[in-house]
Amino acid sequence: WNHKAACAFPSATQNEINGQDARNLMKNGVTLVTEGANMPTTPEGVDIFLEHKILYGPGKAANAGGVSVSGLEMTQNSMRLSWTREEVDKRLQMIMKSIHKAAMEAAAQYGHPGNYVVGANIAGFLKVVDAMMDQGVV
Repeated sequence: WNHKAACAFPSATQNEINGQDARNLMKNGVTLVTEGANMPTTPEGVDIFLEHKILYGPGKAANAGGVSVSGLEMTQNSMRLSWTREEVDKRLQMIMKSIHKAAMEAAAQYGHPGNYVVGANIAGFLKVVDAMMDQGVV
């Protein structure tokens, strides 16, 4: 995290980027950080990125593509279908755009416009709540 760059993609492990690493990234010109692992940035690092208006994509939103494609594969298998690479990509694009829209709308609705962390947390929570209510759990 000590090299000049415009973007950073922490993808290896939890707590990979701490507060000092976040400051180093900013000092070296990073303006975008998107997570490719589960929680590779410590809460301190996230706070620093948000405080300094670094475009930050939390793993729960950024990693949704891999989970979504796994779901699409299971759908194909259960329906005995075989989609082309282009069809899978088209469906993935729709899913990711929907996730982005839900996160941005939730962030704005709850007073944090443009904050992917807040938006992804709230949108994810609301999705679980809706599913639980639909199932009669709550």
